[in-house]
Amino acid sequence: MIPASLVEGVGGGENQSPRCAALLKLQGRTAVVTGAAGGIGRGIALALARRGCALALLDIDDAGLAITAAQLAAFGVRVSTYHLDVSDQSAIAAFPAQLTAEYPGVDVLVNNAGVALGGTFEDVSEADFEWLFGINFWGVVRMTRALLPLLHKSDDARIVNISSLFGLIAPPGQTAYAASKFAVRAFSESLRHELAATPIGVTVVHPGGVATSIAKSSRMPQHLSAEDAAERRQFFDSFLTMPPETAGEIIVRGVENRKARILVGADAKRAALLERLMPVSYWNVLGAKRSRK
Repeated sequence: MIPASLVEGVGGGENQSPRCAALLKLQGRTAVVTGAAGGIGRGIALALARRGCALALLDIDDAGLAITAAQLAAFGVRVSTYHLDVSDQSAIAAFPAQLTAEYPGVDVLVNNAGVALGGTFEDVSEADFEWLFGINFWGVVRMTRALLPLLHKSDDARIVNISSLFGLIAPPGQTAYAASKFAVRAFSESLRHELAATPIGVTVVHPGGVATSIAKSSRMPQHLSAEDAAERRQFFDSFLTMPPETAGEIIVRGVENRKARILVGADAKRAALLERLMPVSYWNVLGAKRSRK
Protein backbone atom coordinates (compact mmCIF):
# COMPACT_ATOMS: atom_id res chain seq x y z
CA MET A 1 0.00 0.00 0.00
CA ILE A 2 1.34 3.45 -0.96
CA PRO A 3 1.01 6.05 1.83
CA ALA A 4 -1.61 8.69 1.07
CA SER A 5 0.79 11.40 2.21
CA LEU A 6 3.10 10.53 -0.65
CA VAL A 7 0.33 10.34 -3.23
CA GLU A 8 -1.12 13.74 -2.36
CA GLY A 9 1.98 15.54 -3.57
CA VAL A 10 2.24 13.69 -6.85
CA GLY A 11 0.72 14.28 -10.22
CA GLY A 12 -1.37 17.42 -10.02
CA GLY A 13 0.91 18.56 -12.82
CA GLU A 14 3.77 21.00 -13.07
CA ASN A 15 3.30 24.47 -14.47
CA GLN A 16 4.79 24.63 -17.92
CA SER A 17 7.10 27.62 -17.39
CA PRO A 18 7.66 30.61 -15.10
CA ARG A 19 6.10 32.94 -17.71
CA CYS A 20 2.81 31.12 -17.24
CA ALA A 21 2.05 32.18 -13.68
CA ALA A 22 -1.29 33.79 -14.55
CA LEU A 23 -4.38 31.71 -15.22
CA LEU A 24 -5.27 30.92 -18.82
CA LYS A 25 -8.49 32.91 -19.25
CA LEU A 26 -10.99 30.82 -21.22
CA GLN A 27 -13.89 33.25 -21.41
CA GLY A 28 -14.43 34.46 -24.96
CA ARG A 29 -12.00 31.91 -26.43
CA THR A 30 -12.73 29.05 -28.82
CA ALA A 31 -12.01 25.39 -28.11
CA VAL A 32 -12.13 22.34 -30.37
CA VAL A 33 -12.96 19.08 -28.56
CA THR A 34 -12.80 15.68 -30.27
CA GLY A 35 -14.80 12.73 -28.95
CA ALA A 36 -17.34 15.19 -27.52
CA ALA A 37 -20.45 13.02 -27.87
CA GLY A 38 -20.10 11.64 -24.35
CA GLY A 39 -17.77 10.62 -21.55
CA ILE A 40 -14.73 12.74 -20.78
CA GLY A 41 -15.20 14.79 -23.96
CA ARG A 42 -18.66 15.89 -22.86
CA GLY A 43 -17.36 16.56 -19.34
CA ILE A 44 -14.60 18.78 -20.73
CA ALA A 45 -17.08 20.61 -22.99
CA LEU A 46 -19.34 21.33 -20.00
CA ALA A 47 -16.44 22.65 -17.93
CA LEU A 48 -15.26 24.88 -20.78
CA ALA A 49 -18.78 26.21 -21.38
CA ARG A 50 -19.11 27.13 -17.69
CA ARG A 51 -16.11 29.38 -18.23
CA GLY A 52 -17.62 31.12 -21.26
CA CYS A 53 -15.63 29.30 -23.94
CA ALA A 54 -17.13 28.86 -27.43
CA LEU A 55 -17.02 25.24 -28.59
CA ALA A 56 -16.53 23.29 -31.79
CA LEU A 57 -17.46 19.70 -30.94
CA LEU A 58 -16.35 16.73 -33.06
CA ASP A 59 -17.42 13.08 -33.07
CA ILE A 60 -18.82 10.34 -35.29
CA ASP A 61 -21.80 9.94 -32.95
CA ASP A 62 -24.22 12.61 -34.20
CA ALA A 63 -26.92 11.73 -31.67
CA GLY A 64 -24.45 12.01 -28.79
CA LEU A 65 -23.17 15.33 -30.12
CA ALA A 66 -26.73 16.66 -30.19
CA ILE A 67 -27.19 15.69 -26.54
CA THR A 68 -23.93 17.41 -25.58
CA ALA A 69 -24.92 20.56 -27.49
CA ALA A 70 -28.33 20.57 -25.78
CA GLN A 71 -26.70 20.35 -22.35
CA LEU A 72 -24.48 23.32 -23.22
CA ALA A 73 -27.38 25.54 -24.27
CA ALA A 74 -27.90 26.79 -20.72
CA PHE A 75 -24.45 28.41 -20.68
CA GLY A 76 -25.18 30.77 -23.55
CA VAL A 77 -21.95 30.08 -25.44
CA ARG A 78 -21.60 29.46 -29.14
CA VAL A 79 -21.60 25.73 -29.94
CA SER A 80 -21.14 24.01 -33.30
CA THR A 81 -21.05 20.27 -33.97
CA TYR A 82 -19.16 18.45 -36.71
CA HIS A 83 -19.34 14.84 -37.84
CA LEU A 84 -15.66 13.91 -38.04
CA ASP A 85 -13.79 10.62 -37.81
CA VAL A 86 -10.32 11.34 -36.42
CA SER A 87 -8.95 8.30 -38.26
CA ASP A 88 -9.93 9.93 -41.59
CA GLN A 89 -6.87 11.84 -42.78
CA SER A 90 -8.67 13.73 -45.56
CA ALA A 91 -11.53 14.77 -43.25
CA ILE A 92 -9.05 16.20 -40.76
CA ALA A 93 -7.19 18.07 -43.50
CA ALA A 94 -10.47 19.68 -44.59
CA PHE A 95 -11.60 20.61 -41.10
CA PRO A 96 -9.68 23.90 -40.58
CA ALA A 97 -11.53 25.46 -43.53
CA GLN A 98 -14.86 24.34 -42.02
CA LEU A 99 -13.87 25.74 -38.65
CA THR A 100 -12.70 29.14 -39.86
CA ALA A 101 -15.91 29.55 -41.84
CA GLU A 102 -17.70 29.76 -38.48
CA TYR A 103 -15.05 30.92 -36.00
CA PRO A 104 -12.30 33.55 -36.26
CA GLY A 105 -9.73 31.14 -34.88
CA VAL A 106 -9.01 28.54 -32.22
CA ASP A 107 -7.29 28.87 -28.85
CA VAL A 108 -7.65 25.40 -27.32
CA LEU A 109 -7.47 21.99 -28.98
CA VAL A 110 -8.56 19.01 -26.89
CA ASN A 111 -7.58 15.70 -28.50
CA ASN A 112 -9.87 13.42 -26.54
CA ALA A 113 -11.30 10.89 -29.03
CA GLY A 114 -10.16 7.36 -28.27
CA VAL A 115 -11.05 3.68 -28.38
CA ALA A 116 -9.97 0.57 -26.48
CA LEU A 117 -8.70 -2.81 -27.59
CA GLY A 118 -8.21 -5.66 -25.13
CA GLY A 119 -5.98 -8.68 -25.56
CA THR A 120 -2.35 -9.75 -25.45
CA PHE A 121 -0.03 -8.93 -28.34
CA GLU A 122 -0.44 -12.45 -29.73
CA ASP A 123 -4.24 -12.20 -29.44
CA VAL A 124 -4.62 -8.88 -31.23
CA SER A 125 -4.61 -8.83 -35.02
CA GLU A 126 -2.43 -6.41 -36.94
CA ALA A 127 -5.55 -4.85 -38.48
CA ASP A 128 -7.04 -4.15 -35.03
CA PHE A 129 -3.71 -2.79 -33.79
CA GLU A 130 -3.63 -0.35 -36.73
CA TRP A 131 -7.30 0.57 -36.23
CA LEU A 132 -6.55 1.54 -32.63
CA PHE A 133 -3.49 3.60 -33.52
CA GLY A 134 -5.38 5.34 -36.32
CA ILE A 135 -7.70 6.85 -33.72
CA ASN A 136 -5.73 7.04 -30.48
CA PHE A 137 -2.42 8.24 -31.91
CA TRP A 138 -2.68 9.36 -35.53
CA GLY A 139 -5.91 11.20 -34.74
CA VAL A 140 -4.01 13.25 -32.15
CA VAL A 141 -1.06 13.90 -34.46
CA ARG A 142 -3.16 14.85 -37.48
CA MET A 143 -5.57 17.09 -35.58
CA THR A 144 -2.59 18.86 -34.02
CA ARG A 145 -0.89 19.31 -37.38
CA ALA A 146 -4.09 20.58 -39.00
CA LEU A 147 -4.89 23.15 -36.32
CA LEU A 148 -1.38 24.23 -35.31
CA PRO A 149 -1.29 27.14 -37.82
CA LEU A 150 -4.52 28.50 -36.28
CA LEU A 151 -3.21 28.00 -32.75
CA HIS A 152 -0.09 29.97 -33.66
CA LYS A 153 -2.34 32.95 -34.41
CA SER A 154 -3.71 32.95 -30.86
CA ASP A 155 -2.07 35.12 -28.22
CA ASP A 156 -2.48 32.34 -25.62
CA ALA A 157 -3.23 28.81 -26.82
CA ARG A 158 -3.26 25.30 -25.43
CA ILE A 159 -3.10 21.77 -26.85
CA VAL A 160 -4.62 19.21 -24.47
CA ASN A 161 -3.95 15.56 -25.30
CA ILE A 162 -5.79 12.84 -23.40
CA SER A 163 -3.52 9.90 -22.66
CA SER A 164 -4.50 7.41 -19.94
CA LEU A 165 -3.56 5.69 -16.72
CA PHE A 166 -2.14 3.18 -19.21
CA GLY A 167 0.13 5.90 -20.53
CA LEU A 168 1.86 5.69 -17.14
CA ILE A 169 1.89 1.94 -16.61
CA ALA A 170 1.52 -0.91 -19.09
CA PRO A 171 -0.35 -3.95 -17.76
CA PRO A 172 -0.50 -7.29 -19.54
CA GLY A 173 -3.42 -7.64 -21.93
CA GLN A 174 -3.21 -3.96 -22.95
CA THR A 175 -0.28 -4.07 -25.39
CA ALA A 176 -1.96 -2.06 -28.14
CA TYR A 177 -3.87 0.38 -25.95
CA ALA A 178 -0.93 1.12 -23.65
CA ALA A 179 1.40 1.56 -26.63
CA SER A 180 -0.97 4.13 -28.15
CA LYS A 181 -1.31 6.06 -24.90
CA PHE A 182 2.42 6.04 -24.18
CA ALA A 183 2.85 7.37 -27.74
CA VAL A 184 0.43 10.23 -26.98
CA ARG A 185 2.42 11.01 -23.85
CA ALA A 186 5.76 11.06 -25.68
CA PHE A 187 4.38 13.12 -28.56
CA SER A 188 2.92 15.65 -26.12
CA GLU A 189 6.08 16.01 -24.05
CA SER A 190 8.36 16.47 -27.04
CA LEU A 191 5.93 18.91 -28.68
CA ARG A 192 5.80 20.91 -25.43
CA HIS A 193 9.56 21.35 -25.54
CA GLU A 194 9.46 22.36 -29.20
CA LEU A 195 6.77 24.98 -28.58
CA ALA A 196 8.24 26.35 -25.35
CA ALA A 197 9.17 29.70 -26.93
CA THR A 198 5.70 30.20 -28.44
CA PRO A 199 2.32 31.17 -26.90
CA ILE A 200 1.17 27.53 -27.29
CA GLY A 201 1.29 25.34 -24.21
CA VAL A 202 0.87 21.57 -24.21
CA THR A 203 -0.92 19.54 -21.54
CA VAL A 204 -1.01 15.74 -21.38
CA VAL A 205 -3.79 14.18 -19.29
CA HIS A 206 -3.74 10.75 -17.64
CA PRO A 207 -7.25 9.83 -16.49
CA GLY A 208 -7.72 6.87 -14.20
CA GLY A 209 -11.04 5.05 -13.92
CA VAL A 210 -13.59 7.44 -15.37
CA ALA A 211 -17.12 6.09 -15.91
CA THR A 212 -17.30 6.24 -19.70
CA SER A 213 -18.48 3.69 -22.26
CA ILE A 214 -14.96 2.88 -23.44
CA ALA A 215 -14.85 -0.55 -21.77
CA LYS A 216 -18.30 -1.55 -23.03
CA SER A 217 -17.44 -0.55 -26.59
CA SER A 218 -13.90 -1.93 -26.63
CA ARG A 219 -12.81 -4.47 -29.23
CA MET A 220 -11.76 -7.91 -28.05
CA PRO A 221 -9.73 -10.68 -29.74
CA GLN A 222 -11.79 -12.39 -32.43
CA HIS A 223 -11.19 -15.88 -31.01
CA LEU A 224 -12.96 -15.05 -27.75
CA SER A 225 -16.49 -16.28 -27.25
CA ALA A 226 -19.17 -13.63 -26.81
CA GLU A 227 -19.45 -14.67 -23.16
CA ASP A 228 -15.71 -14.34 -22.49
CA ALA A 229 -15.54 -10.97 -24.25
CA ALA A 230 -18.48 -9.66 -22.22
CA GLU A 231 -16.84 -10.89 -19.00
CA ARG A 232 -13.60 -9.05 -19.80
CA ARG A 233 -15.47 -5.85 -20.65
CA GLN A 234 -17.44 -6.07 -17.43
CA PHE A 235 -14.25 -6.61 -15.41
CA PHE A 236 -12.57 -3.46 -16.76
CA ASP A 237 -15.79 -1.47 -16.59
CA SER A 238 -15.97 -2.17 -12.84
CA PHE A 239 -12.88 0.04 -12.33
CA LEU A 240 -14.47 3.03 -14.08
CA THR A 241 -16.13 4.98 -11.28
CA MET A 242 -15.38 8.72 -11.47
CA PRO A 243 -18.21 10.74 -13.08
CA PRO A 244 -17.08 12.21 -16.43
CA GLU A 245 -18.26 15.66 -15.34
CA THR A 246 -15.87 15.49 -12.38
CA ALA A 247 -13.02 14.43 -14.64
CA GLY A 248 -13.84 17.24 -17.08
CA GLU A 249 -13.74 19.83 -14.31
CA ILE A 250 -10.39 18.53 -13.01
CA ILE A 251 -8.93 18.66 -16.52
CA VAL A 252 -10.16 22.15 -17.37
CA ARG A 253 -9.03 23.49 -14.00
CA GLY A 254 -5.59 22.09 -14.77
CA VAL A 255 -5.66 23.70 -18.22
CA GLU A 256 -6.55 27.04 -16.63
CA ASN A 257 -3.54 26.62 -14.36
CA ARG A 258 -1.34 25.76 -17.37
CA LYS A 259 -0.44 22.32 -16.05
CA ALA A 260 1.96 20.35 -18.21
CA ARG A 261 0.59 17.07 -16.83
CA ILE A 262 -2.74 16.30 -15.19
CA LEU A 263 -3.43 13.08 -13.29
CA VAL A 264 -7.15 12.46 -12.88
CA GLY A 265 -8.09 10.32 -9.90
CA ALA A 266 -6.29 8.71 -6.98
CA ASP A 267 -5.64 5.58 -9.06
CA ALA A 268 -3.67 7.58 -11.64
CA LYS A 269 -1.71 9.34 -8.90
CA ARG A 270 -0.86 6.05 -7.19
CA ALA A 271 0.22 4.48 -10.48
CA ALA A 272 2.41 7.46 -11.33
CA LEU A 273 4.14 7.30 -7.96
CA LEU A 274 4.59 3.52 -8.06
CA GLU A 275 6.05 3.67 -11.58
CA ARG A 276 8.45 6.36 -10.39
CA LEU A 277 9.55 4.26 -7.42
CA MET A 278 9.57 0.90 -9.24
CA PRO A 279 9.94 1.66 -12.96
CA VAL A 280 10.63 -1.97 -13.92
CA SER A 281 8.87 -4.03 -11.27
CA TYR A 282 5.67 -2.05 -10.55
CA TRP A 283 3.50 -4.85 -11.93
CA ASN A 284 4.77 -7.17 -9.20
CA VAL A 285 2.75 -4.98 -6.82
CA LEU A 286 -0.19 -4.04 -9.03
CA GLY A 287 -0.60 -7.52 -10.52
CA ALA A 288 -0.61 -9.15 -7.10
CA LYS A 289 -3.21 -6.67 -5.90
CA ARG A 290 -5.40 -7.36 -8.94
CA SER A 291 -5.15 -11.13 -8.46
CA ARG A 292 -6.52 -10.79 -4.92
CA LYS A 293 -9.70 -9.07 -6.12
